[in-house]
Amino acid sequence: MADPLLDVSDLSIGFACGAVTTPVVHGISFNVGAGETVGLVGESGSGKSLTALALLGLVRPPGRILGGRVQFRGRDLLALSEEELRTIRGADIALVFQEPMTALNPVFTVGDQIAETLVVHGRADWPAARARAIELLDAVRIPDPSRRAHDYPHQLSGGQLQRVLIAMALSCRPSLLIADEPTTALDVRIQADILDLLRDMRAQFGLSLLLITHDLGVVAGMADRVAVMQAGRIVEQAPAKTLFASPQHSYTRELLASIPGDGGTR
Repeated sequence: MADPLLDVSDLSIGFACGAVTTPVVHGISFNVGAGETVGLVGESGSGKSLTALALLGLVRPPGRILGGRVQFRGRDLLALSEEELRTIRGADIALVFQEPMTALNPVFTVGDQIAETLVVHGRADWPAARARAIELLDAVRIPDPSRRAHDYPHQLSGGQLQRVLIAMALSCRPSLLIADEPTTALDVRIQADILDLLRDMRAQFGLSLLLITHDLGVVAGMADRVAVMQAGRIVEQAPAKTLFASPQHSYTRELLASIPGDGGTR
């Protein structure tokens, strides 16, 4: 079996208060293979988003990583300098944040914000990057992309902003896309559209996808494998079909019971 693209081993994260550090993520381990979608699922406060930030060295004081390894293509990201991590963030590993309105800069157009990612990582000069930004907006199904590239974030809907973040994340052709609650605060129809888009982008760009969500229904039609997180610990991991057919942990069964209607995938 080939080595995983991302291999997280015994990762622990805590928050310091004076001389006392309280662990909030407790020795979790999981991996993501090339071309694979893995769902990391748990309720709010379980440590999912903090884990996503830790993978890219974005945990800020008073938070800190207490131990473990995060290997990407055989390199331990936790051992890299900030300068080395900057070359990986947005280029080899991209993160789609859960709040697009706060993730985007309100004083720059969405086209320029996508283009900037390409320029910063040395993938294009500004004229070529702006042209590529329009192509990416078209790829994520933004109508009239050449015009919308000149819009500011407040001029777009929540669903369109989420598509802009996905376009920005895909701009440098990363190997791994981390999507942190990509359908939060969107209505059901738009949620389904965003999930369809992620599915299509995974196929088109050959991505590996780490899909972080509080809703098992979101990963039902997306994930190859699922890791269930509760109170900072991974309590169950299994292939998606196995987990949905025969959940082993009581918390997983509770999450499955909370899926409305037909499983929440549409």
